[in-house]
Amino acid sequence: MDGYSVLSRLKENQATHDIPVIFVTAMETAADEEKGLRLGAVDYITKPIRPAILLARVKAHLILKQARDFLHDKNAYLEAEVARRMEENQAIQNVSIRALAHLAETRDSETGDHILRTQSYVQVLATQLQDHPRFSDTITDHYIPLLSRSAPLHDIGKVGIPDSILLKPGKLTDDEWVVMKTHAELGARAIEQAERDVDQPVDFFTLAKQIAHWHHERWDGNGYPDGLAGDAIPVSARLMALADVFDALISKRVYKPPMPFEKAREVIAADRGRQFDPDVTDAFLTSFDEFVHIAHKYRARD
Repeated sequence: MDGYSVLSRLKENQATHDIPVIFVTAMETAADEEKGLRLGAVDYITKPIRPAILLARVKAHLILKQARDFLHDKNAYLEAEVARRMEENQAIQNVSIRALAHLAETRDSETGDHILRTQSYVQVLATQLQDHPRFSDTITDHYIPLLSRSAPLHDIGKVGIPDSILLKPGKLTDDEWVVMKTHAELGARAIEQAERDVDQPVDFFTLAKQIAHWHHERWDGNGYPDGLAGDAIPVSARLMALADVFDALISKRVYKPPMPFEKAREVIAADRGRQFDPDVTDAFLTSFDEFVHIAHKYRARD
């Protein structure tokens, strides 16, 4: 091999790629010099060799190499530190969200691991619908983790409902049901207040407000609190609506036993295009086995 071939081999090998190479050559044409530099050489020295020049050039490039390595290591350290702190902040945020959600959940001990199940359900639905033409612009790789993090706050407004209504073992009266339905708006307002208290925007607040406010809306417009219909209901709320109903059907309550999975599947399917977005329903039916697996994984504890 000639010197050019040796240089090419060095640059192709990850172990030697960053070693600075100086050409020692008897060639003096500009084309020869340009070829060596283009292949990755840092400098060249023409023959005959003069020791003082050679030592000075080598010393200069060793200093430059040390400086580059220092900056590379420093940047790698800073990137690792930023990633560590972001991960730490994310963990704190996730724990805080879960703590708030569990606070609401503790007022109704029958819901068990409802927030963990519904959080997983909506993630399955979102993943299933990500490539669907109706949803692909909304459900992005960035959207799905935000949706998952915000989902546990869907019933945070229940902390504002009196125990006499929230924990009533029997059927609610019409007046009590009116009060119960206010939990959707109470939750949205609480999240909005939290959003105003921070110095910078937090992306998941948008989805958390949508879910808390509108997860009881129906595709046919007969839901609450605003009677939204069809695509006027945010995607996040449509996903949570189905997840929430499915989990309510399969969960034990003082006024009812848990419904078998297959029966719950039939109930959801029957409300396709009425209570639920048809395509969201289809995604549920396709992912039904995953829903069952999640339900078993986070089975309600007695």
